[in-house]
Amino acid sequence: MSDDTEAMARGRALREQIFGAEGMRSLIEADDFQLPLQHAVTRLCFGEVWSRPELPLKLRSMLTIAMLVGQSRPNQLRNHVKGAIANGVTKEEIREILLHSILYFGLPSASDAWGQATAALKEIDAY
Repeated sequence: MSDDTEAMARGRALREQIFGAEGMRSLIEADDFQLPLQHAVTRLCFGEVWSRPELPLKLRSMLTIAMLVGQSRPNQLRNHVKGAIANGVTKEEIREILLHSILYFGLPSASDAWGQATAALKEIDAY
């Protein structure tokens, strides 16, 4: 198996572990136009970076939430809050990340993120 094939297989498995069947839909339903992006996300993000053993998945999720707050990326944040719960991050830890983000990213970004996180937690009955 080539390195790309192995990374893709690792990425698919990890992506499904973190985000479940819902998180795999964008890959499975990708058309010819979207497929290169979905392959890159699966292979690079999950197969090559998220799967590295040096940081546990819980910490990677916490870092990702903080970075997405700073970038004001509500759709990605919503998905990663759900994934963070699957990776063992608690609702209280997510709240503390959001509170801490006010200091470094500002109240508007943190406030928007708080709304998205709340909605995500409610969607998966973790609120």
